Amino acid sequence: MALEWKIKSFESLSVHELYDILRLRSEIFVVEQNCVYLDLDGKDQKALHLFGTFEGKIVAHARLFKPGISFVHASIGRVVVHSKYRDRKWGHELMREAIAGILHHYGETEITIGAQLYLKKFYESHGFVQTSEMYLEDDIPHIQMEKSH
Repeated sequence: MALEWKIKSFESLSVHELYDILRLRSEIFVVEQNCVYLDLDGKDQKALHLFGTFEGKIVAHARLFKPGISFVHASIGRVVVHSKYRDRKWGHELMREAIAGILHHYGETEITIGAQLYLKKFYESHGFVQTSEMYLEDDIPHIQMEKSH
């Protein structure tokens, strides 16, 4: 069974969708990665929210930003797939949908991300190249990566 994909503005998310997205992000970024940080960074209201549902539950999510919000170029952030479903390679499907969503909604082909270093090869497989030295964000090694066209 495939994921059903939706892209919604913050204002058009239902209360239940927003709760499920925030819970998923908290489960992965705070609990699984054992990282205490403030996920609610004030950018959710400026993002388009891409999410994939499976059997009625949100299991994948990413935030899509127009240029000038997180980086000079359009950007993708908070990329997350529920740990129970990672063996299905839905992260790749999520990135394809996110890149297509940036093009469709913002008309942009240049995309910048702040990627966790251990996911470098994953993002390279989607056309991103490293553009910065490693830096720590919330004590987790990150790199900036960019994709053109």
